[in-house]
Amino acid sequence: MKKKDLLFISVCIIVFAPFFIFDSVYDAYTKFNTEHGMLMSFIKFAILATLGEVIGLRIKTGQYNKEGFGIIPRAIVWGFLGLTVKMSLIIFATGVPQFLAYLGFDEAISVMKQAFSTDKLVVAFCISAAMNTIYAPVMMTFHKITDTHILANGGTVAGLFTPIRFKKIFQELDWGVQWGFVFKKTIPFFWIPAHTITFLLPPEFQVLFAALLGIMLGVLLAIASQKSSAVE
Repeated sequence: MKKKDLLFISVCIIVFAPFFIFDSVYDAYTKFNTEHGMLMSFIKFAILATLGEVIGLRIKTGQYNKEGFGIIPRAIVWGFLGLTVKMSLIIFATGVPQFLAYLGFDEAISVMKQAFSTDKLVVAFCISAAMNTIYAPVMMTFHKITDTHILANGGTVAGLFTPIRFKKIFQELDWGVQWGFVFKKTIPFFWIPAHTITFLLPPEFQVLFAALLGIMLGVLLAIASQKSSAVE
């Protein structure tokens, strides 16, 4: 482990430790998250998912940042994506149990408010599967497009806000990696099980688990981006 890794880990510990050590800090965070859920989703993903991408870059290249990587533009994009993630969590957590009830699983709605059971596990799995097969591919593809756009414009904030060439980038995406790794492997083998656990946890623990998933999301998509670059 190099000196820069120790420094990186130390900074992360200093920033995040108060939330685990001091109840007052965690309570304040929980209260703000409850009252301003969308804003916190923007902030949480802007920080944590970008942190994941930085870690992914370190794993692949040995650096936490490099010219043209664009940490700030990536944080802005992740903040926006965080809003859509929050929206999808609400929509699928509400809509899927309603749909299951419509299909005849009458307890699908009430069981999510009860203690762990096989029925609750089934409903949580269904919510996660629906969210990750309907919403996640769209979000991940949009992220890949914006990632390509950021790199093409030198990682600058001004470059981020130039018109995105959606058609050109979409046609040039490495669908072998996007389908073969991002969709085919990470969704069924990581994201569906991970979000099943998310929907089973009490609300106070979902916040911490979502934070870990935000970091992992950045790592996986960063690795996918690097895999695609290696192929090219």
